[in-house]
Parts: sequence; structure tokens; C-alpha cells
Amino acid sequence: MPQEVTSQYKEIMKKYLDSQSEEDLYVGQQFSRRFIEKEIAPEDVISIHKTALFELHPDLRKQVWDSLDFLIEMMIHYGLTLREHQSLVRKQEAIQMEMNVATKVQDTLLKTVEPDVQGLDVGWISQPAKQMNGDYIYFLNQENASSVAVADVIGKGIPAALCMSMIKFGMDGLQNENSSPENVLGIINRIVEKSVDDSMFISMFYGKYNSDTSAFSYASAGHEPALHFSSATDTFTELDAKGLLLGVKRDAKYEERSILLEEGDFVVMMTDGVTESRTEIGFIEMSTIQQLLASKKEESAQQIADYVYSELGRMQNYRLSDDFTIVIFKKKADKV
Repeated sequence: MPQEVTSQYKEIMKKYLDSQSEEDLYVGQQFSRRFIEKEIAPEDVISIHKTALFELHPDLRKQVWDSLDFLIEMMIHYGLTLREHQSLVRKQEAIQMEMNVATKVQDTLLKTVEPDVQGLDVGWISQPAKQMNGDYIYFLNQENASSVAVADVIGKGIPAALCMSMIKFGMDGLQNENSSPENVLGIINRIVEKSVDDSMFISMFYGKYNSDTSAFSYASAGHEPALHFSSATDTFTELDAKGLLLGVKRDAKYEERSILLEEGDFVVMMTDGVTESRTEIGFIEMSTIQQLLASKKEESAQQIADYVYSELGRMQNYRLSDDFTIVIFKKKADKV
């Protein structure tokens, strides 16, 4: 410890003990900055205090000196804990800054244009459980047709955001390509397999609505099945198709299927944040989700999506356990 600091501290303490004035106390408070400047540890501050006190009042009881020795030992552990805590706080602040930047980049890069196709009503919500969203929606708009990709990156944070950016890059390049679900998933799969780390996996459901034929074609890369609501029978049917997760196998093949949408029909595409919603007593049954959807079947696609999100959030005490994404394509009445 610097001898100069020790001597100065003793003089300041002597003045205060003699006067006990607010002025001398203020001088002592200001002097504490010297300890910080000299990087003097808390236990060393107490040792300086003990040395100064002994020189000023050597006749104090032994218990006083023992108590100060005890306090020094306590401060040694306190100092170590404090430094560890401060280091952790700095790391957390650095991570939070990175997350803030990544979130802004994600919001900017992953913007998409909602479709405006005759006869199609679209509604959607994508809400992250935490700061960054591991789900992704991309609309591909072409003449007389609109497609949507609903993806879920198995992984979170910045790597997931970068992975989704790569998917968007691939999707942007499909504007003038064959946009059939089978072809699109094949192209995106090759991009992911070539460029994404083996620890990252992506599921995707891709659906395409043709306004000329009212056909909805679809394919899946290991994603949650979509639901088709038939207004004629007032029933739901799962739209499932065979296909591996993206990036698992370069030459993976994706099964393409198709259905016809009648007036009032709608297709619901979701991530597992919807289908695996849970309360304190367990998972929310798919039948419950279907009941929520059916109860608003006469409403617009966006009103249906908003209602399902609101009700499932209420059932979970408004605490999402996973990213929540739902997209609804609803067949509107043909104009006369």
C-alpha cells in the first residue's frame, strides 16, 4: 500500500476524531476516491484504518483490534465476490448491447410485404417470447398467387437471427423462379445445408395460394402441420407433408400436396409456440385451439389470429413459453 496514502488517511482521521465536524467528514469522503484511483482493495482500506488507529490510540482494547482483523478477513471475501459480480454485470451489459443491435438488424432485414391477392384474406402474428424471435414469416407475392413461408429456427439469439437472414436472402432470390412449394423448400434446403452450422436446424412450412384456381399447395420441412378449416363441413383437417428439416440432407426431397379452398375456408399455419402452448397444469390441447379458431370463423383472418393469440396468452398468464407465430389464409367470397 502506498505510504503516502496511509499517512494522509491518518491525518484526516485524526482531525475528524478530534472535531467530529461535517467538514472533516466531507474531506474523508472525498479522500475515498484516492483508494479507487490507487486500486486499493476493501480489505486494504481496513488495514490502513487499523494501522492509523493503532498509531493514534494504541491503548484500545484487544477486542477492537481482533474485530478489525475479523473485518479484514470478511472484506477479502467480499472484495472477491464484488469483483466477480462486477465482471458478470459488465459481460451481461455487453451481451445486452449485442442483443439490442441484433434485434434492430433482425427487424430491418426480415421485413416482408403482406400479400394483396384477389379472393385471399390474410392475417398473422409473430411474437417473440424473449427479445429476439426464433420464428420467421416471409411472403412471396406473384401475379395471381401468394405464398408464405413459416419457419422456426431451433436455436435462439444472434445465431438464429443470422440464420433467418440467410433464409430471407434465399427467398428474395425466388421472385422470378418456380415458386412451387416442393421447389422452394429444395432450394432453401441447399442454401441452409451449405451455409449453416450443424448445430442449427430449421423447420419450415411453405404454402402457396393460386387465386385463379383457388388451390392451396403446400410442403413441409419437418414443421408443424397446418390446419384446414372447411366451412362446408365445419371441421378441421391437418395438412401434413413428408420432408426433413432444412439443412439435414443436401438432396432431401419434399412432398407437395394441394387442396381447394371454398368460400369461408381458411388455412392456419403455426409454429410450436402455438401448438405446444402450456399452462401450469400441462399442454393446451389441439382441440382447444381448434375451438378458438372455429368460434371466430365468421371474422376476418386478422381478427381470428388476434383472438387466438389473446386467448392462448390469457391461458398462460400472458407469459409465452416459446415464440408465437400464426398465419391465416382465408378464402373470401368471390366478387359478383
